[in-house]
Amino acid sequence: MITECLAVGAGGFIGAVARYLLSLIKIGSGEIVFPATLVANVIGAFFIGFIIGTAQKNGGMDPDLMLFLKVGICGGFTTFSTFSLETVNFFNNGEPILGVGYAAISVISCLGMVALGNSVAGM
Repeated sequence: MITECLAVGAGGFIGAVARYLLSLIKIGSGEIVFPATLVANVIGAFFIGFIIGTAQKNGGMDPDLMLFLKVGICGGFTTFSTFSLETVNFFNNGEPILGVGYAAISVISCLGMVALGNSVAGM
């Protein structure tokens, strides 16, 4: 149990720091700046698909490595709760079209990237 917790914690540290660094990048210009959360979720979705696809292709993966990569790094990097808050903020700020667009782009692109990552791993 300690080894598993250390694997998740170490991966979570890496993912969280990478997410923080990504959040410093502003996407857009002028009055409309899109949160970098979308980029984090799309990248994270690709990599979690790739990790699972690689594990399936190779007949499995060390369970501690899987925890480190999937739960730790990807879990620390992707930020669905922050995505949800940012979507609600668009609505609260009187920008429902941006809120719907942001939610739709996030969900559709992340589902696609999981499938793409899985497919790339299976090549």
